[in-house]
Formats: sequence, structure tokens, C-alpha cells
Amino acid sequence: MTWSPAVGTPLPVTAPDARRWKALVFIALAQLMVVLDATIVNIALPAAQSDLGISDGNKQWVITAYALAFGGLLLFGGRIADLWGRKRTFVTGLLGFALASAIGGAAQNEAMMFGARALQGLFGALLAPAALSLLAVMFTDAKERAKAFGIYGAIAGGGGAVGLILGGFLTEYLNWRWTFFVNIPFAIVAAAGAYFVIREPVGSRNRSPLDIPGVLLSTLGLVSLVYGFTRAEANGWSDATTIGLFVSSAVLLFAFVAVEARVKHPLLPLRVVADRNRGGVYASLGLAVIGMFGLFLFLTYYLQIVKGFSPVKTGFAFLPMIAGMIAGSTQIGARLMTRVPPRLLMGPGFLVAALGMGLLTQLSVDASYPALVLPAQLLLGLGMGTAFMPAMSLATIGVEPRDAGVASAMVNTSQQVGGAIGTALLNTIAASATASYLADHAAGARSQKLLQAQGMVSGYTHAIWWAVGILLVSATIAFTMINTGVPGVGAASATSGDTDGAEDEFKVPVIAH
Repeated sequence: MTWSPAVGTPLPVTAPDARRWKALVFIALAQLMVVLDATIVNIALPAAQSDLGISDGNKQWVITAYALAFGGLLLFGGRIADLWGRKRTFVTGLLGFALASAIGGAAQNEAMMFGARALQGLFGALLAPAALSLLAVMFTDAKERAKAFGIYGAIAGGGGAVGLILGGFLTEYLNWRWTFFVNIPFAIVAAAGAYFVIREPVGSRNRSPLDIPGVLLSTLGLVSLVYGFTRAEANGWSDATTIGLFVSSAVLLFAFVAVEARVKHPLLPLRVVADRNRGGVYASLGLAVIGMFGLFLFLTYYLQIVKGFSPVKTGFAFLPMIAGMIAGSTQIGARLMTRVPPRLLMGPGFLVAALGMGLLTQLSVDASYPALVLPAQLLLGLGMGTAFMPAMSLATIGVEPRDAGVASAMVNTSQQVGGAIGTALLNTIAASATASYLADHAAGARSQKLLQAQGMVSGYTHAIWWAVGILLVSATIAFTMINTGVPGVGAASATSGDTDGAEDEFKVPVIAH
């Protein structure tokens, strides 16, 4: 304890938890599981569809059921973490995710599979914001925070590519069901470790009553938005239901903002998103994820369909991006975060990623993997890793501890919505460009198989150009909106123009036991 010189009363001081680095291991393991699941199921989908008799019209629900539950309930999950306790929410999310994965692996029909995926999304919406907010309240020293978020950022960015490798192995050499069952040991180990190791700082909960209108409006609004983009991919942008979903989403989310501005205990305190730095992070990350989806989506199809790679070989082909991501997060972002302002890491990081994405616009049917795809992946991974690490940290720095869960949920929400937009938008652009290419070159084609491959590549490159432009917009947002200084150079530098809770980030009271 220390004593206030003014009144002589004891004040709690920040005492870092001695087990915080052990806790990071289990938080990182949980994050890896969630990110793996996002891509590992895609590899297994064709085999699962055949085995369970899922129709082509319904196969999208294996992905959509998860996306709707996860994206729609993230804000609610973040608020539950603040209210109920982040450790308890984290462990509950892990055990629930394990149960849902067991149901998915044992599925006997499409209804059981869709239900399991929705349950995975629900518990993922509890787990993801709880994990990030635990980091936010446990690592308050600037240098330690940089290292912790460097590890977290590397896993968040590179885990998807690891999922492609693992999914390829499990599907090719075991059975598609193991892409679900593999989550169970991850979840049990992480939950057990978290239960015994993690210790939340005292006084960091938000015990205000739950904002029920806010929960309903945000959930329905986000579900409508995510489903609208999912439906647009399958039925087109002019489809009446698609348009209706977008209109409904706009009305619901506008009503949500209006309610949050008036209620006493809002689900999403507007002070969290009003700060220009956090707003810049949410916007730039959401857009950058569209670019990431462009890489995973089109490069996976290019390698497997055009180049004839097996699922396992395709997974290994993504290793350069993982290496770049890890290097960018841990060797560049984490080392420089305490020396330079975040915008000078995020902005250049997105520009390097855009350069790597730009190389992929030169794809052709006979393009060389070592000469083109490999360096493009290295640049993309390096740039994204460098940008993601300070972004993850900045998204929760300067917020009051009681708001850490919902601020973390906003990071995940921006990424989830960005992913939904990226999948629908870039797929639609690619399909349209492919159709135009086939129509223009059908008359002079010598081989229909070659024409189809050329048409696919033409579609991919058109869509990748859009991804390049989106990454450039992310860089512009990072350079112009994010103006905070170097973390740790005084508490006031944690945020700029908005000092709400800035000092709390560095003064979370922790009572050593």
C-alpha cells in the first residue's frame, strides 16, 4: 500500500500479477483455437457436405450459422465479460466451444451440424472479447503490453493459415470430423490453465444492469448486416431480401446508437468508440480484414484448382505468410511500439501489405510460386503483423477497466463484419470478372479447361486489385485518424483528444495475494 500525501489514506497501487505470462499462454492458446476454426472448417466442408447429404443450396449455412451467432452476439459477449467477470466468461466460453465442437464432429445430419456451428458462434462471442480484455487489464506496463500483444497479434493473424495446414492434414489423412474434435483438447487445456492461473485485477468489473434494449437492437442489427452480405454473395446485390436486410440493419443500428446515447447503463458506452484513435483502429482493422480474406479466399482456390495443389500442400504454401506475420508482430511491432507512435507502425504496415497484395494481381495460370506467390505472402504477412500488433493494443488502451470487455468486443466485431463484407464483395467482383472474361474469349478458345482456368485467374486478379485499394484506405485512416503518441510516455499519451479513462489504463488497482 502507498499513502496519499493529501489525506493520509491508503491507495491501491498497480502490482503486476506474477503469473501474467503463464496466463498469456492459455489466452493465446484459446485465441489460436478460435482463429483455426475460422479456416479449418472450410477445408473440411466438401467432405462433410457429401457425408451428411447437405445440399448445395444449404452448404453455406455451415459457415453462415457460425458467422451470424458470432458476429451478432460479440457486443453482448463483451458486456457479459465486464459484468460477470472476464475469467469466468473466458472459461465458460472455452468449455461451451468444446461442447459445440463435439456435437459438430458427431453430427449425423445437416440440422445437427448447423446447430453445432451456431453454438460455436455463441460461445466464441463470449470467448473472444474476454480473451482480449484479459490482456488489456493484466498487461498495463508499456513494454510488457507490447510483447503480450505482439504474441497475440501474431496468433490472430497467422492462425488462419495454420488452420489451412491442419485442416488439410486432418481431412486428407483422418476424417473431416477431426476438424471439429481437434478443438476439444485445445479448449480443455486452455480452460484448465485459465482457471488455475488467471487472476483478474480487483475493481475492474462493470456491475451496472444489463442494457436489454441495446442487446436486442445490436444483435438483430449485426445479424441482419452479416446475413445481408452472406445472402448478397449467393443471390446478388439486387435481391429484394438482401436489400431488405441491409435496410433493416441500418434502421436497427441507428436505433441502437440512439438508445445508447440515452440509457443510463449502455451496452456500448459511446465514449468507447467516440475517441478518434479507437475509432481509427476499428475502421482500419475492419477494412484490412477484407484484404486478408482476399488472400485466403482467392489464393486457396488458385493453388488448389488452377495449380493442382493438394489440401496439405496448399496449407504449407501459406507458411511464408505465417513467418512474415510472426516476424512483423514480434520483431518489428513489439520492439518499436514503445519507441514510435502507433500510426507509424500501422500506416506503413498496411502499405507493405498492399504492396504484397499488389504482387498477386500479376497472377497467371503459369505463374511461379517461388518467384511471385512466396514474396507476395512474405510482404503481406510482414505488413499485417506489424500493423495488427499496435492496433490490438491501441483498441483497448485508455479505456476504463470496466469497459475493457466491450472495447475488445468492438475489435472482434469490426473484424467479423469486415470478413463478411470481404467474402461477399470480393467473391461477387471475381465472379463478374470471370463471367466477362469467358464471354469475351469463348469464340477463340482452343481448350475449354484452359479457358476456365484463365477466366478464374482473371476474376481473382480483378478482385485482388480491389483488396489493394482497400488496404490503401486502411493505411490512410491509420495515418490521418490515429494521432496518439508513444505508449508509456505519460498516461495522457494513451489517448489523444479524449482523456476519458486514459489514466485508468496505467493505474488498474491490483491487490497482491
